[in-house]
Amino acid sequence: MGYARNLAAMAAMAALTAQEALAQVGQSPSGSGPIVAAVDWMQRTTLGPIATGVAVIAVAFIGFMMLTGRMNWKHGITVIIGCFILFGATAIVGGIQYAAQAAR
Repeated sequence: MGYARNLAAMAAMAALTAQEALAQVGQSPSGSGPIVAAVDWMQRTTLGPIATGVAVIAVAFIGFMMLTGRMNWKHGITVIIGCFILFGATAIVGGIQYAAQAAR
């Protein structure tokens, strides 16, 4: 009995917390302007043309090293997958958000 009561209380608390969080979507808290600006700068830096060029050179170099046997395939694949995740993060998050909205 105690377990069911605790589970019901936790579920009710989670539902209330989720509603409060959903009410804040799309609003920036006061005083977060510099933080938002820093995050925007970081996004532009990591996804800009210079970063894209560096990533292309890195993938080409890693691929060459793997083909000539100078690099372990496991480490090379890790670098390449990391680049795909970095540059595909926007699409990945968009897909997750679309799936979450479709599930409602």
